[in-house]
Amino acid sequence: MQTPAQIEFEGVQGSAEFQASIEKHIAELETRFGRLTAGRVVVKGPGEHQQTGGHYQVSIRLALPDGREVNIGRTPTKDERYADLTFAVDNAFRRARRQLQDQARIMRGDVKQRARSRTGGA
Repeated sequence: MQTPAQIEFEGVQGSAEFQASIEKHIAELETRFGRLTAGRVVVKGPGEHQQTGGHYQVSIRLALPDGREVNIGRTPTKDERYADLTFAVDNAFRRARRQLQDQARIMRGDVKQRARSRTGGA
């Protein structure tokens, strides 16, 4: 990464264990994709969000070359697994990895254009 990733904890005690876990996830993404220019991770505790019903919310924003970005921020409100901080962090980075894969395909030109029908319509 061109700039160090920012990691913030809001409404939850940011232990060294979770800090290290997040840094490990970021390092894995850099190893796989290598073209990250900046990143920000915000972990919000369950007390601040009545809509999420006691769940953790993890937001990830990764900047890529050419002004592209990957943003992960929505936490499903009905999924009880998000009451576990480890699950919330791991799942957010799993979704970020998937979006990075999609962006990498687009940047390489591997995405197929939508085929037109034989009758000439779209």
